[in-house]
Amino acid sequence: MRMLTAVVAMAMVGCTTRGPAHPAAAPVQAEAVRPTIRAEGQVVAYPGADVTVGSEVTGRIVTLAVKEKSVVRAGDLLVELDASETRAALAEARAHIAESNAELTAADTDVGRAETLAGTHAISRQEVDHARRDRDAAIARRDAAMATAARLEATLAKTRIVAPISGVITARLVESGEIVAPGTSLVTIADLRRTRIQAEIDEYDAGRIAIGTVAAVSAEGYGDQTWSGRVEEIPDEVVGRRLKPQDPGKPTDTRVLLVKIALQDRMPFKLGQRVQVAIGEPVTAD
Repeated sequence: MRMLTAVVAMAMVGCTTRGPAHPAAAPVQAEAVRPTIRAEGQVVAYPGADVTVGSEVTGRIVTLAVKEKSVVRAGDLLVELDASETRAALAEARAHIAESNAELTAADTDVGRAETLAGTHAISRQEVDHARRDRDAAIARRDAAMATAARLEATLAKTRIVAPISGVITARLVESGEIVAPGTSLVTIADLRRTRIQAEIDEYDAGRIAIGTVAAVSAEGYGDQTWSGRVEEIPDEVVGRRLKPQDPGKPTDTRVLLVKIALQDRMPFKLGQRVQVAIGEPVTAD
């Protein structure tokens, strides 16, 4: 049955599940399985291991530090937006803070002087109240300037977009010089060390699947080679089929369980690649 290879990722999958990458090794033949269920599936990343990074602010891209297949670590710079206007506004806000602090110092002095004079009945209490209002206004102006500076600092930080996880750039969705808006997708990052198989099991076979059930995974282009796996997650609901069956005689409207299979062997498949899964019991020697 002809398999279609997804082009979501350009990098080869490096190992089986959550562990660190290991040196290259020859494929391991899967444990012999007496299949009870056959299904189609595809290589997917674990939750949180495949993310699309977007922009939170509007701006022109001045630095695009990565390309497809680039290896990044969490915190590495991906994209930088033009922030010249934000920096100028922040400098202005900080100047207003300094100005407000000077006004507040003078206002505090005026209040102290007014209270001293009022104690000797040299001025009225109304003049003291006026001095206090001037001091309160100076505090409000200082606080507003500080809030503006804090907002601009947060905006400035968002113009430097960094990798939230370590992994490989599987898609670069923008080019240098583009103007992006909030919500624009920039790059996709996948941790190719954390992958598994998502198999579409017909709902009629739901009662025959159990956690820990052995599975053998194969794919077109690899001959008779198979890779071992075990069922590690079974969802609580059935959904519509996501993969179009390659067998024209197989119904397309069947609802399926998206069963997750952890691989026990190294595999050469790409993220998103379609595979064949045989799930059953291990064959024991007589």
